[in-house]
Amino acid sequence: MTTGTSPSVEPPPLARELLRWRTARRMSQLELASRAGTTQRYVSFIERGRSVPGREVVIRLATSLDLTLRERNALLLAAGYAPAFTESPLDAEVLKPVREALDSILEGHLPYPAVVAGPLGELVAANAAFDVLTEGAAPDLLAPPVNVLRLALHPRGMASRVANPDAWGHHIVENVRGRSLRSPDPRLDALAAELARYVPAGEPGADHLGFAVPLRLRCAEGELRLLTTLTSFATAVDVTLAELHLEAFLPADRESAEILRSRAARRG
Repeated sequence: MTTGTSPSVEPPPLARELLRWRTARRMSQLELASRAGTTQRYVSFIERGRSVPGREVVIRLATSLDLTLRERNALLLAAGYAPAFTESPLDAEVLKPVREALDSILEGHLPYPAVVAGPLGELVAANAAFDVLTEGAAPDLLAPPVNVLRLALHPRGMASRVANPDAWGHHIVENVRGRSLRSPDPRLDALAAELARYVPAGEPGADHLGFAVPLRLRCAEGELRLLTTLTSFATAVDVTLAELHLEAFLPADRESAEILRSRAARRG
């Protein structure tokens, strides 16, 4: 008679992914179950591969874990279901109202700069005031596809005109790292590593307005002090749209506002 241990059974993809995300979110089975409207016992069964939840339950679990639309689709695929959210090309007819709305927002933000970028900083659209950010930049950094994050920190991009490269650079790099921690992506890790090489060594100084880090950007008319705001489509149900964000620059003082208004007047 022979004895021995039975070979371990590899857990199914959904079990592995659910446990991975719950651990990443530092959420207990009980908390996840409460948010998703199910029981801790059922969550435990799913993570052990003993139960296969229905499509609706998988969507509830993904929503409760605050996954992006792309990540929710991936969790559905791991469970054997088709994705729930479409991923349309930006030039698709279905996204035409979105493109028109973005154009209106960009135009309405003038005379101040504003850009729309993708998840890795790829430029999607910009208004006419964007020229204050690009002037003097190397042609290869402005050749499509333009990456606004690389443009902002590269020595041959905006960096040569930024008066506070340490504070501004750390702000951008930490933002990219934070997004990668929230939604792990090797491409974000590689981008953060690249951007970090452009930032001066040392800790950023106390260059702030008491509530935010401004971008201090030299231009022909003087020094601009700009604050940035990020806007995303919180109710998007298309992956492409959900991954876009609009970054708008606002003057932090009267002098900066006047410089930008004067530049707009000269552009006509």
